[in-house]
Amino acid sequence: MPELSHRRRVLVLAICCMSLLIVSLDNTVLNVALPSMQRELHASVAGLQWTIDAYTLVLASLLMLSGSTADRIGRRRVFKTGLVLFTLGSLLCSLAPSLESLVAFRMVQAVGGSMLNPVAMSIITNTFTEPRERARAIGVWGAVVGISMAAGPLVGGLLVDSVGWRSIFWINLPIGVAALVLTWRYVPESRAPKPRRPDPVGQLLVVGVLGALTYAIIEAPTAGLTSPRILAFAAVAALSLTGLLLYEPRREEPLIDLRFFNSAPFSGATVIAICAFAALGGFLFLNTLYLQNVRGMSALHAGLYMLPMATLTFLCAPLSGRLIGSRGPRLSLLIAGTTMTASGALFAATDAEATNALLFTGYVLFGLGFGMVNAPITNTAVAGMPRSQAGVAAAVASTSRQIGSTLGVAVIGAVLAGGVVGVTSSAPHAPSASYTAAFTAASGPAWWIITACGLCVLLVGALTSGAWARGTARRTAERLEPAAARASVETGR
Repeated sequence: MPELSHRRRVLVLAICCMSLLIVSLDNTVLNVALPSMQRELHASVAGLQWTIDAYTLVLASLLMLSGSTADRIGRRRVFKTGLVLFTLGSLLCSLAPSLESLVAFRMVQAVGGSMLNPVAMSIITNTFTEPRERARAIGVWGAVVGISMAAGPLVGGLLVDSVGWRSIFWINLPIGVAALVLTWRYVPESRAPKPRRPDPVGQLLVVGVLGALTYAIIEAPTAGLTSPRILAFAAVAALSLTGLLLYEPRREEPLIDLRFFNSAPFSGATVIAICAFAALGGFLFLNTLYLQNVRGMSALHAGLYMLPMATLTFLCAPLSGRLIGSRGPRLSLLIAGTTMTASGALFAATDAEATNALLFTGYVLFGLGFGMVNAPITNTAVAGMPRSQAGVAAAVASTSRQIGSTLGVAVIGAVLAGGVVGVTSSAPHAPSASYTAAFTAASGPAWWIITACGLCVLLVGALTSGAWARGTARRTAERLEPAAARASVETGR
């Protein structure tokens, strides 16, 4: 990629952030619309899970393929294709006549989305090469997630209450078209010097692991843990994972280079991403249904209630980026793990939902923690790897996020579905007493799961951000690309 002026680099960052905005906004808006979708499409809790997880599942399955493909054939080319598919998928979702078609069109969105975030991060990594400048750029990138979390519930609630849930997909259309035009005009093409070959077998094994595991978790509450169908899908997931671990090391250019995980910061970032986004996915799913189906709020009212969490995420994301640039990722990770654990424990150990003061305290703590955690995940995952593999490293980090979101919604939804099965809600205005009691009882174990995710962020963050961890990153970079090792590790303070 040719050297760009400061103004051009800022413009490239803004264009990449537009792609993140529509993907992130789509997820937050969708959560607010779930109860409305449930009523109009006559969906079960499992059906609601699939509207989210069909997207994140396809996204997680294709992210690494998209990252390596972009490194090989051109990042701008893949990025533009992703914008077209995501915008088209959004239009189709707004026209979906049934739950099944909505799930299918969400998968079209996901194919496009898989070409956006990891490729955009790779473009940013190759545009901002100075460590401090890159950390600040990633901080801005993280702030966009906060913007989407702040705007999503409000915009989504307003659209759902005034126009209907289908309108939530319309907002992606003008942003997607604008990002496509600007990308064509201003983003330069770039490729990896030595891109890797396609790995179709590895790709199929990844799909087998994620798809079978997610299906087993979501459908277990209704089919039963010991049903032949659930056991079969669990076996497919286990066999696919075994095959992946045995097959990938034998390839010269694997889809997933398992040597990356010899770096403790990279492995830590992967685990932290899964746990943090599992907590977020479960948190949003649980609270959206609670506020609208138990408290009987409208979509807009529920969005306003969750604004403290979104605002803290927005404010803390750029602060986390600056902290990483000056002090490294350790402090951000410790703050994130502590506050996310405290938030989950507050809801799990007390009846915080019933008291507005405690409810908002829990929201503020979670928003603070999630705002601090996103930037160090991206920075650590990408910074510890050679620049020539930036697309793959960014894709692994993004995949970890989507795996976390998928598992969070699947597990929390399964726990919730197991507790409210057979009990219906007359929400939004008059929730039944039986549904309220069942939901409250089922949410206790769900909150403990979210607490455990926060604790994992804290412990893994502390373990993988010290001097020992940096040593493993340096040795891993030397094995992957000796000539780039020194430059790579300088960014992973």
